[in-house]
Parts: sequence; C-alpha cells; structure tokens
Amino acid sequence: MRFRASIENVPTFSKIMQSIEKLSKTCTIRLTEETIRIICNTANEGGVQVWSQIRIPTIFSEYRIESNANNEITLVLATEALLHVLKSAISSPEVMVKLAKRNNVACLSFDIVTQTKQGKKVQIAHDVKIVIMKPTEAELLKEPLCPEPDVHIVLPPLQKLRTVVERLRSLSDVVGIFANGSGQLKLAIQTERIKSDTLWTGLTNPVMREPEPAEEHDHDPEEFHAVLISARSLLKFLTAHVIANTTIACICARHCIILYVYIGSVGEPGGVLTFYLPAILDEDED
Repeated sequence: MRFRASIENVPTFSKIMQSIEKLSKTCTIRLTEETIRIICNTANEGGVQVWSQIRIPTIFSEYRIESNANNEITLVLATEALLHVLKSAISSPEVMVKLAKRNNVACLSFDIVTQTKQGKKVQIAHDVKIVIMKPTEAELLKEPLCPEPDVHIVLPPLQKLRTVVERLRSLSDVVGIFANGSGQLKLAIQTERIKSDTLWTGLTNPVMREPEPAEEHDHDPEEFHAVLISARSLLKFLTAHVIANTTIACICARHCIILYVYIGSVGEPGGVLTFYLPAILDEDED
C-alpha cells in the first residue's frame, strides 16, 4: 500500500477542511486514482453529513497511489489535525504528503518547505495519525437515501446568507427554508413572540433532471416547499462560504435539505461538497 503526492493547491484543500472541521471532529478520506472523497457520516450535533468528491488535479500533482483494493485507500483522521497542518503550509512553495508509519502507527507524513526572511529554505515535517479502514469496512460507507427533491434553487452568496442566519439564530433555534420554482427563496423564524423572514427573488432554478410528463402538469412553480432546520447546523454549513462559488439547494420537504457546494464552475467543477442537513419536524405536523 503506497500513497504519495505533491499538494499543488494548499489554499483550496485548507478551505475544504475548514468547512468540514466545523461539522465533525473526524472525517473519512477515500483516495482513488481519480478522486479524493472526504466523508463525515459519524454522529455529530445536528446529524449533518458531508459527502464530497474532488478531482485529483484540483488539489494534487505527482499523484501516486497503489493498493490491493483497486488502488484505493480509505482512512480516518482528526479534521482539526489535518487543518492545522494545511494552515501552516498555506504559503509554502512545496508540500509533499505520503503514507508512512511512525513507531508502528500509520500516519500521513507532510514535508513542508518554507523560506526564512533571508531566503533560506527550511524543511518542516508534520505527521497526522490515521486509521486505515479495511476494504470490507470501506464498502459499508453509503450516502443517505433521500426522496426526490421538491425544488432545486441556486442560493445567494453564502456570506450574505450567513449574515441573515446569524441574526435569525439570535431569535430562534430553528430556521424555516422555503423555496419555489419561480426563483424565490425565503428564510423565516417564528416563535410565540417574534415572526421574521427574509425573501430573495430572481434566483435560478436549475434543471437537475428531466421531469416526467405528469410532473410538468402537476407542478405549480409558485408553490413554496419548506424544511425546518437547526439554526446552529445551518450556520456550521455556511462556513463553506470560504470555498463556494456556486451552491445549489435541494429541498425534500419535511425530510432534509441537500446542499451542493461547487468548487470551480458548475459546468466543469473541480469538485462538489454535498451536505445533508436533516429536517426538524414541527410538533404541530402530523
């Protein structure tokens, strides 16, 4: 089993891990010949899951991987530890990572080249402990099964959403997300004392799949579809504003909201981070 690569795009890798570190203390990384998949599906506050798929050239160059499991390696590590290493290497002209062992403990070993003020090169080493999953264990990793979304909509810039959600979070622990097929998005809260909402119009409803003939007749584009979400979980997701160019939200009413954060353009993305935020069911609903 071998893995070695040059981290060509440290800032992007760091931003991805910054988005994920807020949600989970650990993550699973699956390295294949063509992609790196970063997964958070362990128990965490709010039940948020992340399933990301990033093209190797988006982050790495000089990429080499070998294993008896179709040249795939799946490992688990502490998100904070990896983020710390990446932040320390953010301005480094050369960062190499490889699979290694230290005192019989598996790790990712990072060799980081930095320069002093005098221009002298200095090499710094960091090790991040990992647990390598058996192929049979890795095969059990499955994305959540969700119903067909009721509506898809391209979100406004996540930084702007974050500002609104921070204000709503101070008023309520639960935020309602409403969207329709006419490019409208609404964030709302309602308590015994306060009712507040913010509406965006003129947004894009992307076609994620061709609708069935029956759906074209039955679907009312003005009808809002809604999901209630933990305000705290939503704020943690919005940390992804550091990496997002385009974000598409898919609402499965009363079930979840699926958020696709694209790295690069939607047409030719360098990768996609997929966030699953479970719904909070209203006690008044059946």
